Amino acid sequence: MNSTSTIFRLLWPRISKNSASAVVCYRRPYASSATAVHNSNQQKPDWNRAVSEAEKIVGYPTSFLSLRWLLSDEIANVALHLRKLVGSNHPLLKTAKGLLYNGRNNMQAWGLIVLLISKAAGHLNVDEMEEDKAAGVLHSQRALAEVTEMIRTSHLVHNGLVNIYPGLYPEPVILNDMAFGNKIALLSGDYLLSNSCAELASLRNQDLVELISSALRDLSEAEFVGRRDSQNNPLPSPFEPLNRQFNSKLPLNPLEPSDSLGNMPLTPALQDWTKRNVLSAGSLLGKSCQGTLALAGHGIELQKQGFLFGKHLSLAWQAYLDLEPFMPGSPYSLGISFNLTSAPVMFHLEHDPSLFEEIDKGVNSVQDVDYAKIHSIVMKGPGIDYTKQLQKEHSRKAMEVLEVFEESDARTALSNIIVAMGGE
Repeated sequence: MNSTSTIFRLLWPRISKNSASAVVCYRRPYASSATAVHNSNQQKPDWNRAVSEAEKIVGYPTSFLSLRWLLSDEIANVALHLRKLVGSNHPLLKTAKGLLYNGRNNMQAWGLIVLLISKAAGHLNVDEMEEDKAAGVLHSQRALAEVTEMIRTSHLVHNGLVNIYPGLYPEPVILNDMAFGNKIALLSGDYLLSNSCAELASLRNQDLVELISSALRDLSEAEFVGRRDSQNNPLPSPFEPLNRQFNSKLPLNPLEPSDSLGNMPLTPALQDWTKRNVLSAGSLLGKSCQGTLALAGHGIELQKQGFLFGKHLSLAWQAYLDLEPFMPGSPYSLGISFNLTSAPVMFHLEHDPSLFEEIDKGVNSVQDVDYAKIHSIVMKGPGIDYTKQLQKEHSRKAMEVLEVFEESDARTALSNIIVAMGGE
């Protein structure tokens, strides 16, 4: 159990009573990986089992993997302050609920992936004192897994900040609640991020620090890709012509023109979606997998395979999340907001650019968009089938990378996780 989830478990009895209002006023109006995973758990009953079995293999529960985060005074203080937000409809409450639902059931538990790839690869010429024999990984690899999850969680918490501009909240009480919520979100995210940096520095590995720092840079850059509304929610931009060098700044991460993802050619929509999601997710998981293999003494080639595995796994998962609003029986058909830069929408826009007329209504606020109309249009177009193919192709590529490693329980667990999300 991670420290952030612990904070929110303390709040859960009261948050759940206000869940309806908390959902309606969340700043990020589309389904985040946190909430989408909760929905997907009902459709994928074997996901919990795959994760539980994987945890047994590495000998740890997921998420920060250390009781010291649960016992810190800072965590207790944040929990007390968060209670004051209950009923305020600040987006941090939605983040809290999402992380609570997350637990060990979803891809927020990236530390587990890092540990599994560590164990699957093994380690070379390492001091026995450095090895955690019970888990079959190195102490430094376990620390990197913690760092990965803290960075990811801090990013989610920081995304809960509200852009308060003059006139947004005319009522002083609401304005004060939102300002207070922003303070808690900012300080909580900073606490996690600063601890992750300290933990990373304690490993005394300059190459690793540089690698993970570049992943942090990518997370920041992702927030500036494409058009945004006043609350920094992403909007699709008119597609630019293919840039054959568009990934040149993403180390070990090219979607080269020759890399057509099976039968899927590189198109402007695929290029745009890939860039957004590699920067916001694939880079961190990929570079963490790359870094953990470097800590184990493996060469550049195997490190590259580790990066590619993390990248393809995160993109396959994102494609799966993007499909959630368009599954049969989904409540999103009733007008619930969803991610306008999700793969089905992006692919449909490439097929039918006239949809931009509706999406452009959200330039000031994505809440001004008619989501029921967009949902109905996308359901009738080719975007959903393209997204299903996209998920399968990235899952297939992740599976192919696993073949580089010798047969083991850890490799099997990673395969089971990919299968559990419907990738193969």
